[in-house]
Amino acid sequence: MRLRALLDTDALGLRLLGGEDELDRTVRGVMTTDLRDPSRYLSGGELVLTGLAWRRDAADSEAFVRLLVQAGVAALAAGEAELGDVPDDLVVACARHRLPLFAVHESVAFATITEHVVRQVSGERAGDLAAVVDRHRRMMTSGPAGGGPDVVLDLLGSDLDLRAWVLSPTGRLIAGSKVAGPALPAEARAELAAEHLAATRTGRRGPHRVLLGTTTYSLFPIGWGHLPATTGAGGSPRGGRDVRESVLSDWLLAVEADAGDWPAERLDLLQGVTQLISVERDRRDAARTVRRRLAQEVLELVQTGAAPAEIAARLRVAAPVLLPGLGAAPHWQVVVARVEWDGAEVEGGPVAQSLLEEILVDPLATGPEPSDRIAVAHTGDEAIALVPLPAVTTEHDGSESGIHADVLLAAVRGPLTAGLDGDGRVTLGVSAAVHSAEGLRGALEEARHARRVAAARPGRVCAAGHQELASHVLLLPFVPDDVRRAFTARLLDPLRDYDRRHRAELIPTLEAFLDCDGSWTRCATRLHLHVNTLRYRVGRIEQLTGRDLARLEDKLDFFLALRMS
Repeated sequence: MRLRALLDTDALGLRLLGGEDELDRTVRGVMTTDLRDPSRYLSGGELVLTGLAWRRDAADSEAFVRLLVQAGVAALAAGEAELGDVPDDLVVACARHRLPLFAVHESVAFATITEHVVRQVSGERAGDLAAVVDRHRRMMTSGPAGGGPDVVLDLLGSDLDLRAWVLSPTGRLIAGSKVAGPALPAEARAELAAEHLAATRTGRRGPHRVLLGTTTYSLFPIGWGHLPATTGAGGSPRGGRDVRESVLSDWLLAVEADAGDWPAERLDLLQGVTQLISVERDRRDAARTVRRRLAQEVLELVQTGAAPAEIAARLRVAAPVLLPGLGAAPHWQVVVARVEWDGAEVEGGPVAQSLLEEILVDPLATGPEPSDRIAVAHTGDEAIALVPLPAVTTEHDGSESGIHADVLLAAVRGPLTAGLDGDGRVTLGVSAAVHSAEGLRGALEEARHARRVAAARPGRVCAAGHQELASHVLLLPFVPDDVRRAFTARLLDPLRDYDRRHRAELIPTLEAFLDCDGSWTRCATRLHLHVNTLRYRVGRIEQLTGRDLARLEDKLDFFLALRMS
């Protein structure tokens, strides 16, 4: 709004004391202060209201006005309630620095002026931004993308002073305003994504309000206002699609503000913003169609036992699409994922496909399209990713570069667990890198075996890699449940019962003893025990179980029982 509009509003009781030639300045906000130096709280364009408590003598006016001008304020309004008339030294200082000066009648409260300015400025900004958003929507839906979600977030930052980010369901940064200030830390993004997924699973409609530390965020589902119906108890749909079909793949808009007291007009505006960003999301999904088809074709060739030459020919077609400029992929890895819901009739394959396309992206990557090197197909309830590697190198610890199961889910386990909400499970398996079409069938089977190993572990989100398939853990998933229970009960139940009655900690002692390779000294040090006390506990374990911990066979049996329990 313009300064002239303020002067023309009789209810504000403003009287112009200087700066008539500057009345076309734009007011972008309002601030009330009696600080001698309020500059640190000013960002430019404000109407500053002051009761003049900062003024002790005439010399103070010059310094005060100079600070306001350096901060880029639009005008100064001084109240007459404290000193009566506005001091001449302040009028002179404002004239010298060409700063418009108003006198506020003693009968008018600063709160009245503040409320009027905020209402007018917010209304104008919302109208301006709504018009820009509408133009941008038309441009994106009728032609090439006009800058993606970053453009809209920049508008939210510059015109509505709203810091906002578009996040993936795992908390990866898709887009953020260039004027959003300090970056949103990865830990905060993951926590916001988890809160959003948890709220969505419980059926709450957006926006969801979250307090992190002292900062309040409002979380808006992308496409808010055009969402599938929420779910009832156990995730069953209350009409429309089951939310579990999309909860692990939908984006969200995080706004640093409390939307609880927003007027309907601003909520409508944010709904339009989320729908606009959803257009970009749809574009991204459409762009994945080619990569998905390539993966599907390769997968069908591998599973049907096609000739290696035929598979190699298809890989030569896929490589330039997935690795532009390279021409061929020297190595490939296979990742298999499965998403299962308790008692739900939700097709798991498409859910796992969308999820793999998200979690295989480098967590540090930003933007909507960092996954253009990943091709994911699905068959039944299983998703299979074909990941090209430009090169495979050996790390310092002897492991190969590429995708590692133990770090794959580290950054996304928290948000995914919230999205699974106690009735879902995600398991993944990762193959070793192979360098030819002949190796793909083995890599696929290797990844599937690794996923079964992960499925045998407790937890909602589990992964296993090919390195573990050369270990005893490869055998454990295939031991029948009744055999596992009988084996562990025979060895461990006597120790558990004794621990319950005597608080003897025999199970922790056994675990530490095996972990220290039977070293009495190292185990006693780890448990902070005297060696004689450790010997007494080990003797009690042997007495209760009839086993001898000096024998390799008995050590191995105890080790396996602990792993299966």
